[in-house]
Amino acid sequence: MYVCDNCGQESARWLGKCPSCGQWNTFKEIKTASSPARQGERKPLMTGKTEGGTSASRPTPLSQIQTEAEVRFDMDDEELNRVLGGGLVPGSLVLLGGEPGIGKSTLVLQTVLRLKDKKILYVSGEESARQLKMRAERLIKRESLHSDLLVVCDTSLEAIFDHISETQPDLVIIDSIQTIYTETVESSSGSLAQVRECAQQLLKFAKSGGPSIILIGHINKEGTIAGPKVLEHIVDTVLQFEGDQHYTYRILRSQKNRFGSTSELGIYEMRQDGLRPVSNPSELLMTDNHDGLSGVAICAAIEGVRPFLIETQALVSTAAYGTAQRQATGFDYRRLNMLLAVLEKRVGFRIAAKDVFVNIAGGLRVTDPAMDLAVIAAIQSSAVEIPIDADTCVCGEVGLSGEIRPVARMEQRVAEAQKLGFRRIIIPSYNLKSINPKLFNIEIVPVRKVHDAVREIFG
Repeated sequence: MYVCDNCGQESARWLGKCPSCGQWNTFKEIKTASSPARQGERKPLMTGKTEGGTSASRPTPLSQIQTEAEVRFDMDDEELNRVLGGGLVPGSLVLLGGEPGIGKSTLVLQTVLRLKDKKILYVSGEESARQLKMRAERLIKRESLHSDLLVVCDTSLEAIFDHISETQPDLVIIDSIQTIYTETVESSSGSLAQVRECAQQLLKFAKSGGPSIILIGHINKEGTIAGPKVLEHIVDTVLQFEGDQHYTYRILRSQKNRFGSTSELGIYEMRQDGLRPVSNPSELLMTDNHDGLSGVAICAAIEGVRPFLIETQALVSTAAYGTAQRQATGFDYRRLNMLLAVLEKRVGFRIAAKDVFVNIAGGLRVTDPAMDLAVIAAIQSSAVEIPIDADTCVCGEVGLSGEIRPVARMEQRVAEAQKLGFRRIIIPSYNLKSINPKLFNIEIVPVRKVHDAVREIFG
């Protein structure tokens, strides 16, 4: 059969264009298991009945289905527990993806080293046992290494099942899924057929009373998990570990979670002794030396359900060549072009012959629409060479007509700005109806349009 490498669509024949996602040349051939029935023997119809004639399962009214709270065990990591939805669910299959060298194995290894009351089996298909021991000693003291962490270097799925049956662990780590192969599929490890079949067998094993399993997977040049969408459909939870290797910050995002929210994210700081969870990211994402510098605006943003303050930097200069440049790092490039058009049309700011560069400090990628007002404020500050007051932060979405649209969770944004010592925050006027200014010791300035915000910021 043929499977789309982008979305997992199946087809009995090769297709040039996927009818599901519209991508070209993404169908890859995989070999399915041969039928155990003899040639010429007709297969019975699937009637949902067992050999005795009784139904294996019966339709049950929704009101009569018994439910229980999911029992989770603590991973001893506040950030990881938050992204997982409160902890790891027994019998679940979790996929952790990220670029090579970003810190996936380090994050998993330092987490399982702290689980003293759980038996863990670490299956390594990429590193030797000595390499894992050296990394573990770098992350934790030698005398703190416990004997409940078992390490095996194997890539055969059948052998891995034998190790699990022999040791009976509570948690299994497979590093990485692209190196595992099964003898039932005649292709090399890492191929689409191997990854698909191995993941399906691991899921069946975990759901049939087995331990929780964490799969570590690499991503390809397009930024998607190698293997890929067919693997994301199979697992219960997909976690993306991302960040720039030139920065010390790493972000753990939940892209799919059957047992929790997909809007959570965790922030880590890469250090010599491993990854440190960051409980207050606002202090790390803001520098203290921007006072008196133009082109810097602080935004009260929310990523997931966590509020934190982000430093937005902009540089506006005369175009050295005929065509003006527009570049954005950590911010949507198309969104930047829209904001520049609003500035020129609604505020009267001539920027067609100017180079504009926007950067989100710390190497973060931000999707919160409340960043719009901060980007406009930073661009204006750099263009007129007037610094923004260091005690002022802004938040608000900008519409095409130049109005400042309301944003969600305004109370959390104002509280975060007040906690970090800001004296004034500029918010959309509509959001003033949903908060009580008397509860905060910070000046709240409501604005309706972009030129009103520019007047409040620059006087």
